[in-house]
Amino acid sequence: MEWRGAQLNGCQFTQGMVHCVEYTGVPLKYILEEAGVKTNAKWLMPEGADASAMNRSLPLEKALDDCLVAFKMNGEALRPEQGYPMRLVVPGWEGNLWIKWLRRIEVGDMPWQTREETSKYTDLMEDGTSRRFTWVMDAKSVITSPSPQAPITHKRGHTVISGLAWSGRGLIDYVDITLDGGKNWRRARIDGLRLPKALHRFYYEFDWDGSPLLLQSRAVDETGYVQPTKDELRKVRGTNSIYHNNGIQTWHVQENGQVENVEVS
Repeated sequence: MEWRGAQLNGCQFTQGMVHCVEYTGVPLKYILEEAGVKTNAKWLMPEGADASAMNRSLPLEKALDDCLVAFKMNGEALRPEQGYPMRLVVPGWEGNLWIKWLRRIEVGDMPWQTREETSKYTDLMEDGTSRRFTWVMDAKSVITSPSPQAPITHKRGHTVISGLAWSGRGLIDYVDITLDGGKNWRRARIDGLRLPKALHRFYYEFDWDGSPLLLQSRAVDETGYVQPTKDELRKVRGTNSIYHNNGIQTWHVQENGQVENVEVS
């Protein structure tokens, strides 16, 4: 949410609200087929049973692609806080579309323009217009170690940088790392599973001489999309936004190994 500058300190505060788990459920397209959706249908409105009756307009094209009505997470029944007994899973799209405690789905020929897609989850541009229906999670990455809650505990020597990268458009192609705030970039190593629309773990190893660092990571997905800097985002969207910030994160590593959230221009 740091559209006007660095404010919060730590991965959870600046990059949180991300998860990557294995869901079990029924493809939404099968449910719609059984319900006999008419050919003029274009949109769905899933609604939750929470106090706010959370709902969002969802394009039928996406619903028929890879959406899931899930009842298990990592092999266990959904917990109450995760949407028990069932929730919507919308791979690669922003989390507010993943309606929890799913109780009904309306079908229509146009979006409903609900509170959650007009007054919420829109980006107010500098010219007064709103950027609406922003669904896909753009490519993003963040270094998780070192970071404010995971400082460097040795004075110098072999150091491993680690982080996470993801894209709602598919696979992460590669991740670059910089130690000097973007002046020089080095290719990181991606290890473990590489699945589309899922977290990728990356590593970069180097010998730290104890001098201050300006750490950044930059993800590029399989479509060629390059994670932008925060300044590049601001040039397009201004500073009124509070959503959809996938800009490059900078961590300042001090000589004592402590880490803080900063910005470089």
